[in-house]
Amino acid sequence: MSVMLRAAGPSDAAAIHSLVTANLEAGHLLPRTIGDIRDHVARFFVAELDGRVVGCAELARLSTSVAEVRSLVVDEGVRGQKIGSRLVAHLAASGATAGYATLCAFTHNPGHFVRLGFTIVPHIWMPEKIALDCTGCAQFRRCGQYAVRLTLREGVKAAPERTAAMVYGRGVAPRRFNIERLQLTPVPAEAEKEDHVEPVLA
Repeated sequence: MSVMLRAAGPSDAAAIHSLVTANLEAGHLLPRTIGDIRDHVARFFVAELDGRVVGCAELARLSTSVAEVRSLVVDEGVRGQKIGSRLVAHLAASGATAGYATLCAFTHNPGHFVRLGFTIVPHIWMPEKIALDCTGCAQFRRCGQYAVRLTLREGVKAAPERTAAMVYGRGVAPRRFNIERLQLTPVPAEAEKEDHVEPVLA
């Protein structure tokens, strides 16, 4: 049976909480309380397989123009099926439709996001994230994470993937991405094994 992606509902809060909790160390996540997830469950997309939630990701508002990918997790047993990439694409499409100009993420493995068209940027280019979360964090200025961002187009409904070839550490990515035209490029087999796209700092 194929994996289905859908918007999360209140009944998914416990499953999302379990996924996040089970991947705290592996995904470099901060813990989320069940109450916090219930309060924000409408911002999540989930991946469902045979009636079971096997992946999740949150579109978190940082400002009127910037949203962040948070709590991106795929169950270990179903990784390698590009579920993480599909979740990010759904978040970007939803963010574009909602009118956000930028989608960002903070991650230890930026290569996964670069393959989807994100650009690695200095942390100071994401002041909304720094002001909201980073300055009060015990790991501020020494967390080891990379900041990545994708420029969205307001009102576009198609899922974003990749607009030009770019190898992590080399090349220059476009500053604006045409979401309507982007398509996923094949991911090398060794990279596809880590398709969970490393859960992002919550």
